[in-house]
Amino acid sequence: MNKEISELFMYGSLDENSILSRLGEIFEVIESGDYNKSNVVKEIKKQLKRLLVLATDYGFDKNLWHNYIAFFLMMSENPFSLVCEKSRIREGTVTTIVKDDFARIRNLFFYDFSDVEEQLGVNCFSILNDYQSVKKNRKIYNWNVSEKVQALSEQLEEAADEEAFYQAVTDFYHDYGVGLFGLNKAFRIRENVSGGIDFVAINNMDVVMLDDLVGYEIQKKKLIDNTEAFVSGSKANNVLLYGDSGTGKSTSIKAIINQYYDRGLRMIEIYKHQFRHLSTIISTIKNRNYKFIIYMDDLSFEDNEIEYKYLKAVIEGGVETRPDNILIYATSNRRHLIKETWNDKNDHTNQEDIHHSDTVEEKLSLVSRFGITIGYYKPMPKEYQQIVVTLAERAGLQMNEETLRLEAMRWEMSHGGISGRTAQQFINYLIYQQEKETLA
Repeated sequence: MNKEISELFMYGSLDENSILSRLGEIFEVIESGDYNKSNVVKEIKKQLKRLLVLATDYGFDKNLWHNYIAFFLMMSENPFSLVCEKSRIREGTVTTIVKDDFARIRNLFFYDFSDVEEQLGVNCFSILNDYQSVKKNRKIYNWNVSEKVQALSEQLEEAADEEAFYQAVTDFYHDYGVGLFGLNKAFRIRENVSGGIDFVAINNMDVVMLDDLVGYEIQKKKLIDNTEAFVSGSKANNVLLYGDSGTGKSTSIKAIINQYYDRGLRMIEIYKHQFRHLSTIISTIKNRNYKFIIYMDDLSFEDNEIEYKYLKAVIEGGVETRPDNILIYATSNRRHLIKETWNDKNDHTNQEDIHHSDTVEEKLSLVSRFGITIGYYKPMPKEYQQIVVTLAERAGLQMNEETLRLEAMRWEMSHGGISGRTAQQFINYLIYQQEKETLA
């Protein structure tokens, strides 16, 4: 095993602490014949436990070793795989080198552990050949990744030869991409110890679609039209969704990502204090074969906050042009994003800024850099009631419509007022009450 691993070229930059690297080193010790059996078994079980943790996180199923090698290939970002996600690779020197790697990886994929098990008197590898994952609760792991791992793993099992094995992986790269961005819909960033940033996948994103948002048809159409142009490679605009809380602004963004994920749309959520990293984020993703929406939720600025300057430069006005594969979608309760006071109306104030209104114009110009602004307003009472009725029908609630409308109005009076969010919370309450009655 270790010989195959050590001779990998394009796929050879393995983390020394990875499961594959550690097992390779352990197997090299076994092949040397000079080892303590108990210690070796202990080390093997330690690595297989790590494999089980990975299987739980990503929902591996059936043959965990095959799943792991498939996952390794899917996550391997190298010059070859990154080019594959953009275009089909022609035959040449690079493909010759890579095919040699794939021959070795195929040997690892079909590695026969029976001799090692017999030598050590264990059966831990055989047990993992037919692993049954917990499928009833999809929320415990990243189901989206799990399905892709399982599909590629099964394709590789059916690959008749090295060429078919190579073709299955390169087809996957072209269809879905590679690495973290290829396997996940949405991300957030976090600062690392060196002061840089790491992208972290958001695995528990709501599986909501635009049809789930009742009403707001004009708003949804504007958002769809712009996003459709974006993923199709046409010119598109940055978008600001503004208006009352609980009206579906954030839900609309999540639904857009779910709807267009299969067409290469990804989302990166960032917070106001992270705006200084915008240039780094853009430089990292601008050459990838995906369309990225940089998402800013509940965006607003107080008088003393200057983070909006970072955002203005990125949206439009900086020396470097914003890449064609990146848009900014933001939601806010404020139409102009920045808090305004009565003093803002006076050109001359007692403040140090002689022409204060010029400063206000600088702040308000941020909104104008969003090509599309979409207003989400609180529904009227009848619209609110209709939202409740529609949600109740979808949930299968058996309740007289007149009673439902009346109870919905009573609910909103003590639960945040009229909004789509309040309607959904009311329906959640009714579902709970119905379940209690069923169990009683």
